Amino acid sequence: MMRTSYDDRYRQIAKKIIYYRNLKGFSQEAFAAKIGISKSYLSKIEAPNSTKAYSLDVLFAIADGLEMDIASFFISNK
Repeated sequence: MMRTSYDDRYRQIAKKIIYYRNLKGFSQEAFAAKIGISKSYLSKIEAPNSTKAYSLDVLFAIADGLEMDIASFFISNK
């Protein structure tokens, strides 16, 4: 079984953040303000080619802001 790189995992999480943020109707600017980070930081987290590392605290804030379980970011859709 081939192990997914950490970069791929960050990209997978980014795609889910974008999906759920859009589903909830938040712009990047509005969502970043809601969770207490800058729009540019959220943009880097969501960028398709970015492998921007971020803390669990930030991921907890994102999950809380989207009203979802943090585990949802780690479940594969394959």
